[in-house]
Amino acid sequence: MRIIVCGDTVPTQISAPYFEKGDVSILFNDILPLFKTADRVIVNLECALTDSEGAIKKCGPNLKAAPVCAHTIRNAGVTDCSLSNNHILDFGVEGLNDTIAALKDAGLHYTGVGRNEIDSRKCHIIEEKGIKVAFISVAEHEYTYALPDRAGAWPFDPFDTMEDISDACSKADYVVVLYHGGKEQCRYPSPRLRKACRAMVRAGANVVLCQHSHCIGCMEEYNGAYILYGQGNFHFIKYLENPLWHEGLIVQLDFGSKLEFKVIPHIVKEPGITLAKGEEEQRILAELDERSKKLLDETEWLNCWRDFCKESAKYYTNTVGKSFIDHDPAAPGEHFCHYLDCEAHTDVLKELYKTWHQRGE
Repeated sequence: MRIIVCGDTVPTQISAPYFEKGDVSILFNDILPLFKTADRVIVNLECALTDSEGAIKKCGPNLKAAPVCAHTIRNAGVTDCSLSNNHILDFGVEGLNDTIAALKDAGLHYTGVGRNEIDSRKCHIIEEKGIKVAFISVAEHEYTYALPDRAGAWPFDPFDTMEDISDACSKADYVVVLYHGGKEQCRYPSPRLRKACRAMVRAGANVVLCQHSHCIGCMEEYNGAYILYGQGNFHFIKYLENPLWHEGLIVQLDFGSKLEFKVIPHIVKEPGITLAKGEEEQRILAELDERSKKLLDETEWLNCWRDFCKESAKYYTNTVGKSFIDHDPAAPGEHFCHYLDCEAHTDVLKELYKTWHQRGE
């Protein structure tokens, strides 16, 4: 059985007209034949498919696209959508319900959301050719995660998620984790993220794919499993001008008596995307290999992570400081609360502001 997994997918101002017209050849180019080789194709749908104007209050943008886009995604060859991410509830429960209705209307399977926290914790089992693969789609804590009494995305939990993976192992031959988290634009995992991904492998995951960072990161094999720290965007055309935004990795998983793991680079070709070829493909793969080798040296990897945090320090210092200006200390600004809630932001804060004990003083 072959399953192809793709990263963050959002119709943007540039690509939305083509999604709404259903022009898959312009949007996906030579990726279409690749999709036809797979039994199933999964993307992370990182927006609501809704006409609702009821945007929730949050730090960051509220993303949505027309419900008709679901048919274009299906006609391109996609079969399943992971909805566990930090934008699926951008237009509230109404937007989530509209999204689910649009996916069902287009014949798309979905996973990673539920009516509440407990309901969201359901693995998605794909069975083809006598092989069962369980997908666990979890997201870090950025606004849209499910609560005990509220619908939303399946939240990552360092205890519950390990239990969910272990349970999935009893139901399937292989387990794949789609982890929506990690610091945006960072090409290396934080110590917490790497520890969490390795723990998920020890709990039974055969593959852990980290999405959300909007850039290609690095990868490692650990205990016979594959961990990719940053898959990059799939179809998220020119939302930002950052060059890292415009390339990503398609992951091809071949399941049989053993698992075969392959990454296939793709790039933006406005208003769509295309497979990377020639020197560009070689460059992307060579840079991935170079970063991945740095993971083998703990000092070098941690230095790369720390350098990123230092480059981000001014933003964090200014934002946290302003959260207490003209606010009751007991009720600081939204950014401060968000940083405490979200694992990726807390990772950076903990790196920047160490205790004397951690500094070795």
